[in-house]
Amino acid sequence: MTDQDSIAQRLEALRTEHQSLNAEIDALKGRGDTLEIQGLKRQKLRLKDEIALLESESQPAR
Repeated sequence: MTDQDSIAQRLEALRTEHQSLNAEIDALKGRGDTLEIQGLKRQKLRLKDEIALLESESQPAR
C-alpha cells in the first residue's frame, strides 16, 4: 500500500465520521441538548481540519 492509498483510506474514514456526526447533531437538535451538540460540533471541526490537512498533503507539489 502506498502513502497515497493510506491517505485516501484515512480521508474516507474521516469523511464518514464527519457525516455520522452531522446525523447525530441533527438528531439531538430536537432534544435541545446544547452542551452535547457543542461537543459534537467541536469534534466535527477537528475532523474538518484533519481532512483539509490530509487533502493538502495528498495534492502534488506545484
